[in-house]
Amino acid sequence: MSGELPEVSDNINPTPTAGYKPGEKKSIQEYQSLDAGDESLRRWKESLGISSSATQGAMDPHAPRLVIHSLALESEQLPDGRVGIQLDRPGELEKVAKTPLQITEGIEYAVTIQFTVGREVLSGLKYIHVVKRAGIAVDRMEEMIGSYPPRAEPYTKRFAPNTAPSGFLARSGTNMVRSRIVDDDGTTYADFTWSFKFTKA
Repeated sequence: MSGELPEVSDNINPTPTAGYKPGEKKSIQEYQSLDAGDESLRRWKESLGISSSATQGAMDPHAPRLVIHSLALESEQLPDGRVGIQLDRPGELEKVAKTPLQITEGIEYAVTIQFTVGREVLSGLKYIHVVKRAGIAVDRMEEMIGSYPPRAEPYTKRFAPNTAPSGFLARSGTNMVRSRIVDDDGTTYADFTWSFKFTKA
């Protein structure tokens, strides 16, 4: 992020990949039974966590396909190592709207999300956010999350680190962020707004 307010796209949709076509969607049962006698395919499915034991307890047909539990800004230079939002807690986004997250100018930090996948395999998940200050887009982030099978235990994804800008302009005002999680065929699983501020070192 830059304190010089560069021109940045405010497009919250994923960037299309030329020539890419999403693969055919399959249920977890179809993945589990796919070429059951193929040892290499069995190992591939196990590497993705697609096995009866790995998905046991996460097969509720009424469960949400994806639940995002938290979003945090993590840094070894923050007093508690992180500041974050517990998104599965009612009223948390309203609280952050009134009291933005705060991180110190000039530090290196990373966005981290925690989420649960239920019911079916989700492929090609992406995290996108657009940061605006005074109504002007100043940063856009688009990161691959990956493909995940359902399981009861939450997944954690930490994205590439950023360096917080320094100076008066960086510290002025509040950064308003719109975040979205989509899959490879454009389905949106999360879309929410939050805010943060840079503070003086």
